[in-house]
Amino acid sequence: MSEQLTTRWVVLDIEGTLTATSQVHVVLYDYARPRLGPWIDEHPEDPRVTEAVEATRTEGGLPADAGTGEVVRVLHSWMDEDKKAAPLKTLQGLIWEQGYARGELTSEYFPDVVPALRAWRDRGLALAVFSSGSVPGQIASFSNTTEGDLRPFFQHHFDTVNAGPKREAASYHAIAHGLGDPLPSEILFLSDVPAELDAAKTAGWQVVGLARSGEPYEKADFGLHRTVASFDDLEIGLG
Repeated sequence: MSEQLTTRWVVLDIEGTLTATSQVHVVLYDYARPRLGPWIDEHPEDPRVTEAVEATRTEGGLPADAGTGEVVRVLHSWMDEDKKAAPLKTLQGLIWEQGYARGELTSEYFPDVVPALRAWRDRGLALAVFSSGSVPGQIASFSNTTEGDLRPFFQHHFDTVNAGPKREAASYHAIAHGLGDPLPSEILFLSDVPAELDAAKTAGWQVVGLARSGEPYEKADFGLHRTVASFDDLEIGLG
């Protein structure tokens, strides 16, 4: 039986919700890992790169004059820990942006995702993304997919830099403001991570958990949150 909901905005997580976790942890991470050092060395005048390198030195406890090799070792350790570190996300996003533009990366989504996005848009719902991946990385990932260019589906993109940590209610208040301050109950958040749903619910949002087969949070405790295995199990209308 489908879950029936009404909302104005649907805000979506990416990893584990739209795409398989392996798309990020295997495909994208493996692409970025060997390119971090060369990217840093080849873009010494890009303020996004220099700021990310400086932040990595600070957060990683490195001396101010630490070289690229030391910086990359910290970045790789963060990748191994799946740490949501802003400087890592910035550098990864820049690398992935180029990879998608060159056609070296192609995003693949769960089979139910693109039909659901089309249906929700056709019903007048507005769509946005909140992911730990950087906004440039998000936009790039939607630009080259097995289903074509999906960028037109989304009106807003949020990450841990322009919104805040995904497990804190304040981040969802910030996103609501970025959406034009609709009533909190007019925003629906879809994610596979219970702690993120908790935070969004605390901010007054509607939430639904995704417990997708074979994904890390398939057997997680979603508490009292509505939980589905697929977007096919959701019926969302404009309200």
